Amino acid sequence: MKEFEELFYKDPYCQEFDAKVLSCTPAEDGFDVLLSDTAFYPEGGGQPSDIGTLDDAHVLHVSRTGDGVVHHADRALEVNSSVHGAIDWNVRFDHMQQHSGEHIMSGLIHHKFGYENVGFHMGPDVTLIDFDGTMTWEQIKEIELEANGIVWRNEVIEAAFPTAEERTAIPYRSKKELSGDVRIVTIPNADVCACCGTHVSRTGEIGLIKALSAVRHHNGTRIELVCGRRAYFDDVEKTDAGNRIMNLLSCRRYETAEAVERLQNSSLAKDRTINAMADQTLKIKADTYPAGGSLIIDEETGIDINALRSFCTKLIKENKAETAAVLFAQGSAEDQINYLIMSNVRNLKEDARVLNEQLNGRGGGRPDAIQGTFRAPIEAIRETLSERLK
Repeated sequence: MKEFEELFYKDPYCQEFDAKVLSCTPAEDGFDVLLSDTAFYPEGGGQPSDIGTLDDAHVLHVSRTGDGVVHHADRALEVNSSVHGAIDWNVRFDHMQQHSGEHIMSGLIHHKFGYENVGFHMGPDVTLIDFDGTMTWEQIKEIELEANGIVWRNEVIEAAFPTAEERTAIPYRSKKELSGDVRIVTIPNADVCACCGTHVSRTGEIGLIKALSAVRHHNGTRIELVCGRRAYFDDVEKTDAGNRIMNLLSCRRYETAEAVERLQNSSLAKDRTINAMADQTLKIKADTYPAGGSLIIDEETGIDINALRSFCTKLIKENKAETAAVLFAQGSAEDQINYLIMSNVRNLKEDARVLNEQLNGRGGGRPDAIQGTFRAPIEAIRETLSERLK
């Protein structure tokens, strides 16, 4: 067995320690500090580094280099002095919960489907796990239930450094071929994996393992995962949101999806009625224009874009105008005016470039039809269109 010196391996629950400053060199936005020993975990294996303090200096990031574990601090520390270190335990324990939960999920998926964990990133909100095979959401929920069964059994999690000879008898997971000192993390009935991260001592400390989503990713599956404290607060937010929805829709807790679906169908039916009325109104409006015009600039509010497109097409087809432009507002941006311009005599793609430059706009399209937004007063837009498209 290989016994590492770093305190974060000796005792992942060590929160405070004393050490000697071996070196302190200026670095970008701070100082890089090497210590005689440390409880600060350096970023690696998909797990972020610890943060905390060394005396009055704040440790903002920790990494491992050829020189050792480097602590990036916000102030200098005297070389050869003794310092008291304290890690941010809330951050460390959160990382331990996420990492142990991820191992359980990855181990169970590997055992059931044979898929490899090919990507792992522990972000500030969720943990992302990438697998090289596809799974349905129902399959992932089954794995999630089994994973929480491991949590409820409160299994002991062991980490050890077996020799190369001992490793040949251990069926452990690893993303690549390993040599030298290899740390193996074992979770009974769930996973045996090469890992450099920190873990809780028993699975019960994970609290809860919850998969939030699963999507296809590089011919495989990417799972969003939260564990422990993160899972608790995710549930709090969802419960609060669910209660608000229930109150708004006057429905029971597990009937919100059906209530939203009914509301959506009702809204779509109203939209279809409104759009049909708007389309009819625009057809009547188009009939009021005399034939033989060159340019018509119209302003509308709350009209479906398809109805506006039919309106412009009717104006041009019935020779009411060679070029028809509709200006309309959508959304909450007060200074944003949407435009739709159609023509049978102009190359509007070139007009779009010029108009966007003059009116702080964005958009484009085909030679016979362009669409986008302008950010300018409506009077300035009408004046510029009249000048450019006459």
